[in-house]
Amino acid sequence: MNAVVKTKIASLHAEPDTHSELIDEVLYGMPVEVQEEIDETWVKILTFYRYEGYTLKSNLHIGSEPTVNWVYEANDVVIQSFADVLAAPKIQSENIMTLTRGAFIKVVLEAGLDTAWAKVQLVTGEEGYVRSAWIQDRVKVYTANEALFRKQVVETAFRYMGTPYRWGGKTPLGIDCSGLVSMAYMLNGVYIFRDAKIVEGFPLRKIERENLKPGDLIFFPGHVAMYIGNNEYIHSSLGGNEVNVNSLSLHHENYREDLATTITEYGSIF
Repeated sequence: MNAVVKTKIASLHAEPDTHSELIDEVLYGMPVEVQEEIDETWVKILTFYRYEGYTLKSNLHIGSEPTVNWVYEANDVVIQSFADVLAAPKIQSENIMTLTRGAFIKVVLEAGLDTAWAKVQLVTGEEGYVRSAWIQDRVKVYTANEALFRKQVVETAFRYMGTPYRWGGKTPLGIDCSGLVSMAYMLNGVYIFRDAKIVEGFPLRKIERENLKPGDLIFFPGHVAMYIGNNEYIHSSLGGNEVNVNSLSLHHENYREDLATTITEYGSIF
């Protein structure tokens, strides 16, 4: 990784053109590898979770020793929907920038600081303050037991409940189906493929319907949802306009026939 996202959201496009399809959003502080400089404006990148696309060079802090250090030292992540980085540890102070859930941040120590606040360093080296409750240690590698992981990944998905649908989106500003499940997994230390399919080389594997448990994924043509138990699933659906819960049970009020009758496969990391 030789670059770091320095903007709140770095839009990732299918082609080096802002009018091309938005295929992903790489969030603040996430490391990427610049694979090719297309021109003075565009670069092709590979994200740390192995997804490729094109982004504006202005979204990135490229090269240099600080970038290398950031990869190893940005060990916290924003868990609140939005977190203001303030110039001083008080709510009346200037807002330096606003980060979204999933942004990587570096916490630095400050003696005597009120525990309600955390001092943080940005990609540029600038420092500010975030409410401590809005960030947590990054889970870089999944270590929880199966039952705990399943519980946590479902709870994380529910943090996005009501978020508007956005094609290619991955934040509380707007999120798509695979953005929802991949972020829920990522925030719990598992990196699955960004799109709505099972891909060899990633930890998700195909399972049978009778083995489906909360936290596993349900795949449809061009769509993916997370099973939450009781024959229900949470997903970000273009048809539903936002992250919501639907049922696979025919007589349930939240039953969606268009999805329940078109399931292609089920996936699990277990």
